[in-house]
Amino acid sequence: MVGMDVKPDLPSTPPSRTERTDRAERTAARRDGSDGAGGDLRAQVQQIAIRQQRFEQHLAAELDVDRAGLEAMDHLMTTGPTTPTELARRLGISTAATTLVLNRLESAGHLRRDPHPTDRRKLVVTASEESSDRAWGHVAPLIDSVEALIESLGESERTIVEDFVRGLLAAYDDATPAPATATATATARGSAGTRSDRAAPATRPR
Repeated sequence: MVGMDVKPDLPSTPPSRTERTDRAERTAARRDGSDGAGGDLRAQVQQIAIRQQRFEQHLAAELDVDRAGLEAMDHLMTTGPTTPTELARRLGISTAATTLVLNRLESAGHLRRDPHPTDRRKLVVTASEESSDRAWGHVAPLIDSVEALIESLGESERTIVEDFVRGLLAAYDDATPAPATATATATARGSAGTRSDRAAPATRPR
């Protein structure tokens, strides 16, 4: 689970009241991002996940979308127009659930659904230019800051950071089912098959 505290090895003797209080304070600091977490590398790693969550919550609030809608918009903005079925595969949810997400986003003006250029039975989903511009207006400064930080690293520093990040990614991968598993589960749930790709009066662009 993102942001989960790393459990320390159990001590051979019960911790004292002071040790228990210190541990509780350090755990709270890791969770709320207070200065008490300073110097604790595990806490700082956790803060990356927490701040990522806060940023996504902020962006979702700015765009007035829920978490599923934000993830769908992210895919549409980064990979371009796609069919509802392909988007469902990327999100790891059923086509029926994807249709609900797209309905909400379309009602809010964040995307449009157009007939497929070669298969008129299907639809192509495209993020609206206005919503994309709004989102990038919030995301671009963060990307620029991260890029600048990376560029500031020396060669030896970059090697150390890359090794460390690679290890973190491997730890998450080991604790997470493979994407194919999630996709297969979503496909099994999606009894509607590819029906969400097919044009219907209720889902045609206004």
